[in-house]
Amino acid sequence: MLRAAISSSWSRCVLKRRLSAEWRRSYAVVSKAQERAKQYQPGDRLHGFSVEKVVPVPELYLTAVQLRHDKTGAQYLHVAREDTNNVFSVGFRTTPMDSTGVSHILEHTVLCGSQNYPVRDPFFKMLNRSLSTFMNAWTASDYTMYPFSTQNGKDFENLLSVYLDAVFFPRLRQLDFMQEGWRLENEVTEDQSTPIAFKGVVFNEMKGAMSGPDQLFAHSLQSKLLPSHTYSHNSGGEPIRIPDLTWDQLKQFHASHYHPSNSRFYTYGDLPLERHLELIEEKALSHFERLQPHTEVPNESRWASPREHTMYCPPDPMAPDPNKQTTLAASYVIKDVTDAEELVFGQILGSLLVDGPTAPFYHSLIGAGIGSDYAPCIGYSSQTRDSTFSIGLRGLAEEDVDRVKKIIEDTIAKVIRTGFEPERIEAILHKIELSNKHQSTQFGLGVAAALMPSWNHGNDPSTNLKITQLVDSFKAKVAADPNYLQSKVKEYFQDNQHKLWLTMKPQEDYVEEQEREEKEKLDGMVAKLTETDKMDIYERGLELAEEQKREEDMTCLPSLKVSDIDAKAKRTAVETRHMGGVHTQFCEQPTNGITYFRAMFTPDNIPDDLQIYLPLFCNVITKMGAGELDFIEFAQKEELKTGGISTSRHIAQYHSDVMQYEQGIGLSSFCLDRNLPDMFDLLLRVFTSPRLNDMERLATLVRMEAAELANSIVYMGHAFAMKRAGSSLSPSGRLHEIAGGMTQVSFLKGLAEKENLDPVLAHLQTIASLVLNKTNMRCAVNSSPEGVDQAANQLTRFLDNLPGSPLGDSLHLTQASDFSPSEERMHYELPFPVNYMSHAVCGVPYSHPDFPKLRVLARLMSAKYLHREIREKGGAYGGGASMGTEGAFKFYSYRDPNTVETMSAFESSVQWALDGKFTQQDIDEAKLSVFSVVDSPLSPAEKGATLFSTGIDNDMKQETRDALFAVTKDDLRDVAERYLMDGKRTHATTLLGPTTTMTSQGWNILKE
Repeated sequence: MLRAAISSSWSRCVLKRRLSAEWRRSYAVVSKAQERAKQYQPGDRLHGFSVEKVVPVPELYLTAVQLRHDKTGAQYLHVAREDTNNVFSVGFRTTPMDSTGVSHILEHTVLCGSQNYPVRDPFFKMLNRSLSTFMNAWTASDYTMYPFSTQNGKDFENLLSVYLDAVFFPRLRQLDFMQEGWRLENEVTEDQSTPIAFKGVVFNEMKGAMSGPDQLFAHSLQSKLLPSHTYSHNSGGEPIRIPDLTWDQLKQFHASHYHPSNSRFYTYGDLPLERHLELIEEKALSHFERLQPHTEVPNESRWASPREHTMYCPPDPMAPDPNKQTTLAASYVIKDVTDAEELVFGQILGSLLVDGPTAPFYHSLIGAGIGSDYAPCIGYSSQTRDSTFSIGLRGLAEEDVDRVKKIIEDTIAKVIRTGFEPERIEAILHKIELSNKHQSTQFGLGVAAALMPSWNHGNDPSTNLKITQLVDSFKAKVAADPNYLQSKVKEYFQDNQHKLWLTMKPQEDYVEEQEREEKEKLDGMVAKLTETDKMDIYERGLELAEEQKREEDMTCLPSLKVSDIDAKAKRTAVETRHMGGVHTQFCEQPTNGITYFRAMFTPDNIPDDLQIYLPLFCNVITKMGAGELDFIEFAQKEELKTGGISTSRHIAQYHSDVMQYEQGIGLSSFCLDRNLPDMFDLLLRVFTSPRLNDMERLATLVRMEAAELANSIVYMGHAFAMKRAGSSLSPSGRLHEIAGGMTQVSFLKGLAEKENLDPVLAHLQTIASLVLNKTNMRCAVNSSPEGVDQAANQLTRFLDNLPGSPLGDSLHLTQASDFSPSEERMHYELPFPVNYMSHAVCGVPYSHPDFPKLRVLARLMSAKYLHREIREKGGAYGGGASMGTEGAFKFYSYRDPNTVETMSAFESSVQWALDGKFTQQDIDEAKLSVFSVVDSPLSPAEKGATLFSTGIDNDMKQETRDALFAVTKDDLRDVAERYLMDGKRTHATTLLGPTTTMTSQGWNILKE
């Protein structure tokens, strides 16, 4: 599960003194967790650990306890805080010195069975035996991290046992290495006469990952900018190098890197620290002695002069102009990431330079209109031993490269001369203040991911938590020296010789060249095989296939029971008022002095030919200015007074009828309570005087949006396939595809190619006249008990100044009388080495009695059948089934090398369900997995949002909950027969990827 470290804002929780009785009770309970933490003293010994420091961080309402394991030297950080969503993570510094993907393949393989849990893939099986709110693992450039979170104390201990056993005592069997990493195997496993091919989950994953220009650029930038040590290699694995890795090398890497002496433990939440320490000591650390891991990463030696490098990528079939596909960036090595003050300063300076229309580089690069968007990886990064900064453009004509270089250097020189406007600095500091108060459901996980990159290299993690102190230090330096920022820009960029100019160009035969290299590699390996070797490969393939089929005894794995789930759904209290005739929902929550505002506009008079423009309208309406404010001035006030103003396409199938839906536009914003008048003033400007008349600005936004959406296909191809497959089955599915599927990708590409956007501006102006009024409007406000009255007063003033006559409805439904489900088979031919596929079948709406049954069935089929067939056997990165709220049951696969076999797996999974080849334990596990989603935590800002957007209320949620508990084996077989059997319901299939014989007949093929 390769992924970049999660970016996370520093946040969140300073409760006000005056709280309602309910929140006072919560406050008291949580205070006990912090008070326990504050009682520890440096030198205290707890279950083999010694306390090193205790650090209260009142602005984040937490107390950090740092410890070290006496015997092994393992580092430990516990964050005690008001949160029932408890987190565990263990991370290891992993420093591969080649591009075989050893750290990535090891991450996969340790999760394939361990000493106390000797079953195939206990990690995935625990997804169905737990109420976890998060389970994952990821490989970064220089560390590997294994986190989970859950709200259930018993579940926490279950998952902790599995995670500890996995990382410290894995089986690391050769068959697991072959399945997850790579292997040679006959194309048809059971037929020795078929050619030998490369197979493996990570091999196919990285073929997909490294086919995207963004990923190629990011890896090349890091490897060329930091070439002397581990960063010069691809920790995920270069597909052409992965077959160089041996099983023995994998085991050696585990022995040298996955040791407590090379580890960093993290826990978070309101569960007692001492119990965590007791379990970690008992189950893992007591079995080890200290060693010197020698995994340190040295600082990069600084260059005497800048360097340049040119690389190549596949052409982008979605590029509006095939002659503008060059990407350029300037990248700099900055400072050691172990300096906490420099980290905060770098983050602030990076934001000042590149974020939003008021930033110097946005103005000089994006505003120049010569590229489509920023280059990948722009801005400040602290993910490596030395922090870096990159800036550049994509979507360039090759002849504009030198021009962009000059713009970058001129912009740096101008900033050194003129500095930053005080309002710009104030806006960044306001953003930090707001993020400290804004509460997130995964705050603890975000903290872990944010701390790990610098903690990994010896930085004190508790120091980095003291964000207010670090920001105050920044303010003091700026106040003491008016030229402080300019001097830093000069030091970091103008005087910095460690600079890389990286250029990426399209190469017409890039894909063919990659295929040729892979074929040469394969042919070379096969040519060296003796007949005995080939027989061994054939027999190992059969052995792996048999292992993948083998039924296992899962009783060794811990599991919650369905009886552990609360029978009653958590209910959210809301109050409904009519503010000037507008239906308004109020929800009192402990929001730390922030008010969250939502509005929904659901006009029924938008012509069909304008529907496809609605996503673009959402993207540009708050980015072109309003009233007397141009887009730069508007953005400046938005940053100073709000947490942002966002608009999005709203499409919601009615909970009781597949053929009814609500569609329109949603708007949201939030601000500190003191800024409520300013927030509503900005919103009023957008509603009453949007500046939809700037052709140049519109062209810039169209280019950026077209590039962003097209670039997302390689990462989210299964989502695009699922949208398309569902588009012919329900009216809401059709609208979702138009709004964010391949139809929208093609539409934006066409707009980006146009020289004259006058007709587009006219369409957007028409939409504004139809949408921006209170006729079909409803609102929602989440605020603290102290802030509700102020929010209501400001909202009333806002609504009084809007045009239109409100209808006062909570939902405004459309009946799709002209829609009829139809079968469709669509193949978008794209230059990917792997496929993304979806097969969809007409389903039912949320309140239908069969919806809970189909939801459990989807999870059951995913965990007990499709995962084995598509991932373990087929080598795809992922696959499964889902029953969503848009009225379709969908199968899918992700980064999949085998379309024919996957389609067969979709079909055979239905027969598997009909045959009832599953147990009551399997059903219970599927229910646990469904409830882990149903009961996922909600932030104060999110409470009541489902009711507001879909009309699904507390009682309906309880009815669905009761029905989920009641699902039986007969129910699952029944809905499989009535909905999924071929010919019973209308279905559709979509494939994204390379040419394949599967789609040669009866398919609609689009060559993008």
